[in-house]
Amino acid sequence: MNSRITAAALAVTALCALTACEGTGTSSASSKPSTVASGTSRPSAVPSATASADSDEDTGKAETAALPDMTGKGLQSAQDQAQAAGFYALTSHDASGRDRMQLFDRNWKVCSQSPGAGEHPTDTTVDFAAVKLEETCPSKDQGAKPEAAGSTMPDFKGKSVNVARKALDSSTSITVKDVSGQDRFILIESNWQVCTQKPAPGTKLDGQPVTLNAVKFGETC
Repeated sequence: MNSRITAAALAVTALCALTACEGTGTSSASSKPSTVASGTSRPSAVPSATASADSDEDTGKAETAALPDMTGKGLQSAQDQAQAAGFYALTSHDASGRDRMQLFDRNWKVCSQSPGAGEHPTDTTVDFAAVKLEETCPSKDQGAKPEAAGSTMPDFKGKSVNVARKALDSSTSITVKDVSGQDRFILIESNWQVCTQKPAPGTKLDGQPVTLNAVKFGETC
């Protein structure tokens, strides 16, 4: 009898133990929704990350600044002032159309600039049209690059030999002659102007040789 009671008591105790374990499992399971709920709050951080990226894109846009009017300034001073204003993409060309290189910027002065003075993105390329200090600026910028001749012989009279050579096809055979009567060697072609030419302007170009008769700028043809 006692053994039966003892067995029954042990059974009851075991049942209670099992019930307690299941209760603990239920309690643990009931805590999971709070964890999931906590996890569901994370997507709210995504919009803020996107907003941050958008903000970075906005700040990545080119800044703008006021570009001063450099007309009449020395080329070196103009470049320095442009950089001080925040513009670092700078170039220059010969406003006379002779296509000379600006080797010593302090020996040149600005006739005009592109773009003009005003508010511009700081990554804008600023191009200065310049002539030497002792020269007078032309009424109109003669251009940074010689135009290609194409299939017809242009009129090169008054233009530099350098410009004429660059306008013609690179395969063209060109002879340049000093017609001043001094029979000088023509070394720096940008210092010489074309007086006459052969073939004549308007002639169809088809590989024929070209002759340019020239004198130095400042001399009479």
